[in-house]
Amino acid sequence: MKATITQMNASQLENDWARLQAHIAAERSDLLLLPEMCFAPWFCVARQFDSQVWDGAVAAHEGWLERLYEPGAGIVVGTAPRNLAGRRINSAYCWTREGGLTWIHSKTYLPRDEGYWEADWYQRAPIGFQPTRIGGLRIGLMICTEIWFFQHAREYGRQGVQLLLHPRCTPLPTNDKWLAGGRTAAVVAGAYCLSSNHAGQANQMELGGAGWICEPDGEALATTSSQQPFVTLELDLQLADAAKSTYPRYVDDSEI
Repeated sequence: MKATITQMNASQLENDWARLQAHIAAERSDLLLLPEMCFAPWFCVARQFDSQVWDGAVAAHEGWLERLYEPGAGIVVGTAPRNLAGRRINSAYCWTREGGLTWIHSKTYLPRDEGYWEADWYQRAPIGFQPTRIGGLRIGLMICTEIWFFQHAREYGRQGVQLLLHPRCTPLPTNDKWLAGGRTAAVVAGAYCLSSNHAGQANQMELGGAGWICEPDGEALATTSSQQPFVTLELDLQLADAAKSTYPRYVDDSEI
């Protein structure tokens, strides 16, 4: 299957969206991964929660989610801020041409750090890392900070996940660290790990871009850049299936 990773700039969404449509049309991508909450400026850069900013971000995402068919990929995955049962959450969606929009995972691990005051903006979801099946494809979501909790990558691998999808919003100086996390998660799960990231600026913070695709033994196959904000690769799902029975995935870690 062909998968596309992205880096998106919230200050030029319409322009990026048009360029993405052209890229998908040329590459005939099957799956498109968008960055974390990418249809609004990165609001968690502010420490103080602002209900108007939150509601504006929710509304902006609701509008853009109606347009997920436009790029032309058969599967589109990303995350969006939501109000659900009196709680504010960050949820991953999976849109398919056949089935429309489905909510598949909500973010569990929330930072409270400079530029990333997420725990002050919305609530953490209960721990629940369940694969999503789309025909014969099995995907697992790890939203930004969740990539560092490798026990979930391990469990995804045990459940046969072929793609770990990692939408994120991370700053430029930490690009190497996040790629190291993605490479490790790929090895732990025996799956391809794909990440898409914000680009541009949030207040004075420069966002990192640098989406990537890592193969099941951790090699980085491709990264995005300002010159190449969208990258599409053909992925061999059988390689991910076979990786489950090779080192270190086969090692028994049960209690003795």
